[in-house]
Amino acid sequence: MKVTTLSYTQLDGFSSTLPEINNQQLLVLVFGHSKFLNEPTPFDALRASYPQAAFMGCSSAGEILDGTIHDGSLVIALVQFDSTTLRVAHASIDDPVESRQTGRLLADQLGGHDLRNIFVLSDGLNVNGSELAQGFNDVTAKEVVVTGGLAGDGERFSQTWVLHDGKPASNIVAAIGFYGDVKVSHGSKGGWKPFGPAREVTRAENNVLYELAGKPALALYKTYLGEMAEGLPATGLRFPLALSKPGEDKELVRTILAIDEATQSLTFAGDIPVGAQAQLMRANLEQLVEGAEEAALMSTTETDAEVLCISISCVGRRMVMGADAEEEIEAVLDNLPENTTQIGFYSYGEISPFSRGTCDLHNQTMTLTTIHERS
Repeated sequence: MKVTTLSYTQLDGFSSTLPEINNQQLLVLVFGHSKFLNEPTPFDALRASYPQAAFMGCSSAGEILDGTIHDGSLVIALVQFDSTTLRVAHASIDDPVESRQTGRLLADQLGGHDLRNIFVLSDGLNVNGSELAQGFNDVTAKEVVVTGGLAGDGERFSQTWVLHDGKPASNIVAAIGFYGDVKVSHGSKGGWKPFGPAREVTRAENNVLYELAGKPALALYKTYLGEMAEGLPATGLRFPLALSKPGEDKELVRTILAIDEATQSLTFAGDIPVGAQAQLMRANLEQLVEGAEEAALMSTTETDAEVLCISISCVGRRMVMGADAEEEIEAVLDNLPENTTQIGFYSYGEISPFSRGTCDLHNQTMTLTTIHERS
């Protein structure tokens, strides 16, 4: 496997000349600002240079390339595989209620006896991420690792895009299968801590929360946010919701995508189960960096081969860390093999197993997928 990276801005174009690559098993991975939904120039150039490639990518709330965060740009990885086969599938999604069926459809298309990993990128605004993940779980074999994330749009929550045949498009879910002698590892950790009382979810439908302990959810959220409530839904990213069910060890974290004043409800990136205990969370820089380190230690692997690390961190983490956000992506690199290339984006949700098993939607985590070919 060989990885080449570059970037693109509207002012300066590509950071280096696009290299000539004849490898038929080529992955072109692109993450970038939502404005590129209506800017075809760089994508036209990439498709013309690499007509044989499998394209994957989505919009971001900040682009990650090695130890640096970019804004308003595209970051690009050209990944040449030697013994791995790639296959891409796409589906349109117009309503969150279609999410589970969309996951099933894509998983069906990518099935195969030598399938090792599915990496999925989804529209970030018109999807129920937990139902999308469950759709993949319904179909894929237990030994197949499913990871990925939801496209971002900074604090705007206006438009997101996912690449479809190398072109950015809204309302798309894309998934790529990795087949053959490829090693995929993963890790996902948060670093957030709960505060305030836990309250029972007394009324919710899918990913829309109406009541906590019999009280309107939006009004309760505003009470905790104080003056910051005026900036909802963006300011809600600083205070995610932890969900736990009686008798279960795992804890899910959910982040806000939208609010509805008329119904006093909050729309989250994934399901809010009725009967679950919900508690607000917060974090500081040190806690979030420690979470990123733990994710890297979970996903690290001993190898002399070149490693690709796809890092997906939640936009809420970046908001809390501010100008120090690069500390978490530097922490990732510090805990992975020296021959690791890191590329990724800030998202509206992350898809990964906890430590093992089936995948879930996470929010406010650093989620890593490391890929290398066995030597």
